[in-house]
Amino acid sequence: MFNKQIILVTGGTGSWGYELVRQLLTYNPKEIRIFSRNESNQFTMKQEFDGNPKLSFVIGDIKERDSLIEACQDVDYVFHLAALKHVPVCEDQPLEALKTNVTGTQNVIDAAIICNVDRVIYISTDKAANPSNFYGLSKAMGERLIIHANTLNTKTRFVCIRGGNVLGTNGSVIHVFKKQIQEKGKVGITDPKMTRFFLTLEDAIKLVFKATFESMGGEIFVMKMPTCKIVDLAHVLIEASTKENVEIETLGIRPGEKIHELLLSEYESTTTVAYDDEYFVILPPIHIEGLKEYYSKFNPVNLVNYNSSKDLMTKDEIKEMLKKGRFI
Repeated sequence: MFNKQIILVTGGTGSWGYELVRQLLTYNPKEIRIFSRNESNQFTMKQEFDGNPKLSFVIGDIKERDSLIEACQDVDYVFHLAALKHVPVCEDQPLEALKTNVTGTQNVIDAAIICNVDRVIYISTDKAANPSNFYGLSKAMGERLIIHANTLNTKTRFVCIRGGNVLGTNGSVIHVFKKQIQEKGKVGITDPKMTRFFLTLEDAIKLVFKATFESMGGEIFVMKMPTCKIVDLAHVLIEASTKENVEIETLGIRPGEKIHELLLSEYESTTTVAYDDEYFVILPPIHIEGLKEYYSKFNPVNLVNYNSSKDLMTKDEIKEMLKKGRFI
């Protein structure tokens, strides 16, 4: 599907971008453009990929529509990863989150349509389901803009993919915990009952490709992901560190945080189908030509919602997941 194609990755110098580019290169694309605003991160990434001639780096910000239009020239696929992602940052600076996560997403849509891009893939988050913080709210608005773009007079198709926490990404709880264990001899968790969805980065990108290949446009693909208690994750990392007398400290929930995350809300479950063993698909409330007919062969989900408190991994299963991701 990506053979001889030109691909644009917004926010491509982050953890998702590295793994996405690594896997995209195996499909023999013509060119992969990395669009981001951090010069030093681009320089580092270029070195990491040994100056691969198929990679080109474009300094730009998704808040600048004209820069995106220029970057989208002759592009076939856009993977839209760029966002302000940290909950506290978005709570403290909601206007910046709005400009990047909402207006920036609309700029991506406009640029893709103007440049006749074949497909845009928007990477969303579990925090967009029934959002309790500004980050989640802004990503939910981005989802709505992406879905609505399929009603416009364009050949470009737009699809959303919603996932939970990906192990080892920048700012990941794994890195935070490991650093705290080594430097402080204690781990801070917000609440002992807190649970989260987790997936390895490699598996997350494989699922993204699957949804890219099989989507119609206008739907939200929801990854089925294993869940665990954050406190159990902390215990496994402490045991793996072999450091003795490491304490666990309860810090209290930060503004906008939930005890359990949702990948599928109660409202969304009424229009969701069970796609396969790896995905649910949320169908939009608005009409998109042929979409509901295409998914009519799939069964509706038998769920009130899909939240991270269910089917929790054991400590042994968490350990295996961490080993697979090479974190222990």
